[in-house]
Amino acid sequence: MHAAAASAGLELVLSEAALGGCAIELTGSPLPAATLAAARAADAVLLGAVGGPKWDALPMSQRPERGLLGLRAGLGLFANLRPALLFAPLADASSLKRELVEDLDILIVRELTGGIYFGEPRGIEVVDNRRRGFNTDTYDEDEIARIGRVAFDLARKRSRRVCSVDKANVLEVTQLWRDVMKEVALTYPDVELSHMYVDNAAMQLVRRPKQFDVVVAGNMFGDILSDVAAMLTGSLGMLPSASLGADSRGLYEPVHGSAPDIAGQGSANPLATILSVGMMFRYTFGEIEVAARIDRAVQRVLERGLRTPDILPQGADRSQPTLAGGLRCVDTVEMADAVLQAFAGGDS
Repeated sequence: MHAAAASAGLELVLSEAALGGCAIELTGSPLPAATLAAARAADAVLLGAVGGPKWDALPMSQRPERGLLGLRAGLGLFANLRPALLFAPLADASSLKRELVEDLDILIVRELTGGIYFGEPRGIEVVDNRRRGFNTDTYDEDEIARIGRVAFDLARKRSRRVCSVDKANVLEVTQLWRDVMKEVALTYPDVELSHMYVDNAAMQLVRRPKQFDVVVAGNMFGDILSDVAAMLTGSLGMLPSASLGADSRGLYEPVHGSAPDIAGQGSANPLATILSVGMMFRYTFGEIEVAARIDRAVQRVLERGLRTPDILPQGADRSQPTLAGGLRCVDTVEMADAVLQAFAGGDS
């Protein structure tokens, strides 16, 4: 962030605040009031992963993930952008055949503040001496139209194709979703709109992923499909995301989780967080060229053959210093330093 800001002649002021598991340890709340206030005062938020098995036994309302959901709602962030972009040097790291994923470039637009994650009533009750769990999936037409416009606007800057995902054959709320998307499409005659049931969309992402350009979905469907799309690229460790609201303020975070199984090993992939910073400079700060430079720096490092363990080819022997094809397995710090060097123009 400092290197990117300096290159654009910007002054960057950073502050830190606790969210999720560490916030529970410090304050007893996954989203302390001070954290929400600090986020509201900032132009942008860069977020680390929030959870871990340590807190899985807590009541649902007190778990780390509730802090993230509360932060998104508290900032009015309703649109989550998750690019599934496969850098060419990583085609062999995907679990799919190279020809299916090479040059893959999908953008999934997920609605963040509505749907079943927030719908009321919700809970677990006892009926006739048996426990019954229930959640409510609800959207109003304004929420649907708002996320639809985001997807169509982004499609205009890409290949002008939007696929709206629903389950309109069985869920009334998603029948409304489909109807409103058709209405929004009328104001974007230059963008092609298609519809797909969510189960078919999941299958098609694995069967023929390059048929998609922009995919727009509700909160739960978007959450699931974006993780499916993530694995097309070879690793969750490569994928950034942005959550945006009505203004330029945004929350930026890697798609991957906290991965406690590799904590302290130096093997975590920093590229998703670095690419999330690129999205921050693109969408909040409006520094398109700086964002492009960050993307190019990551591309150059991958072309040099540097890999963290998660993006090595299938079956590669991680214990070897140099692998077939000139690949080299590096740790978290080495990868980050290589990107900084490439960004500065010192990468040969």
